[in-house]
Amino acid sequence: MSKTILTIDDSASIRQMVAMTLKSAGLNVLEAGNGLEGYNKATTETVHAVVTDLNMPVMNGLEFLKKFRQHPAGKGIPVILLTTESDEELKRQARESGATGWIVKPFKQDQLLAVIRKVTGA
Repeated sequence: MSKTILTIDDSASIRQMVAMTLKSAGLNVLEAGNGLEGYNKATTETVHAVVTDLNMPVMNGLEFLKKFRQHPAGKGIPVILLTTESDEELKRQARESGATGWIVKPFKQDQLLAVIRKVTGA
């Protein structure tokens, strides 16, 4: 069975690029345009990993992460932050909030796939 990855980003072009990369590897992809939309999908659909941006309107990546980790559906699901940020303090906050990994944009497609395969066993 194919794994389902949720990608959350307010940039449609980034979502499209992430989705294209993951689909080319045979993965299913759900998309959301902000953290709240992502949270609603992550808690009502079966997802095997989440790739989320940090800076978004409505609910940012850290807020999503904290809220998702408090929900039963968020237990044990890898969450990767895909962001332009590389600040160590933000990375620390993300780790403390339950982030599994951090990838800085622009990302390399093979790097994203390698991380997703590693965290999902896909």
